[in-house]
Amino acid sequence: MGWEALAQWDENAVRLEPLTGGVANDVWSVRIHGGIAVARLGSRSDADLGWETALLQHLDHEGMTVPVPIPTMDGRLFVDGLVVMKYLEGGPPETGADWRRVAKTLRELHRLTQGWPQRPGWKSSTDLLHVEAGTRINLAAMPPDGVARCRAAWARLVGRQTCVVHGNPNNPGNIRMTADRVALIDWDESHVDVPDLDLVLPHNAADLNDCAYDAAAQASAAWEAAVCWRDEYAVKRLAEVRAV
Repeated sequence: MGWEALAQWDENAVRLEPLTGGVANDVWSVRIHGGIAVARLGSRSDADLGWETALLQHLDHEGMTVPVPIPTMDGRLFVDGLVVMKYLEGGPPETGADWRRVAKTLRELHRLTQGWPQRPGWKSSTDLLHVEAGTRINLAAMPPDGVARCRAAWARLVGRQTCVVHGNPNNPGNIRMTADRVALIDWDESHVDVPDLDLVLPHNAADLNDCAYDAAAQASAAWEAAVCWRDEYAVKRLAEVRAV
């Protein structure tokens, strides 16, 4: 159905302008019922979108500021890969103090989602010690030396408690800050994993000790190399992962 599905929210809905979004999605600002919202069209499965929208509703209910999904006229939260979400005002973090507020928000996310089920089809970093594929990761496509380095980095996280991680919070574009709140947007990469993967932030804003920061930074670099494998960014990230 594509963008025609937008009529399920409002017969007079209008797409306004494209927004920066994940590589797998088409993201636009839209006008619905006279207000501005954000619409994201992608190829995620219904099970995947059901997990994400349930998570956002849960976090909204618990008091976090997130792009809560807006239901269609008949109550659905997504239609044929299309999700419409609340538009959030704000700007990116700029100072060390801003990033410390982001770290505090991420820790609240992690606290609220302990024991959360894994996103359908996804694998955590430590799961990939034993399997080759999950979502966009296919370790069989990487050189064996690269896989060994990634797995050595992820092995340092074994035994840690897991929860939902945002997946890309160190990108300032995924943060919308105001004087009184911090909002996390773009939950397309969120899944269940070790929380420190979210806490490799500018200025070490989460105040990880040297060992924890190094382990998280290495595991995060390995994850991004595997997710994006073959492009220039992935090669750069893999180069940051130490040899076994």
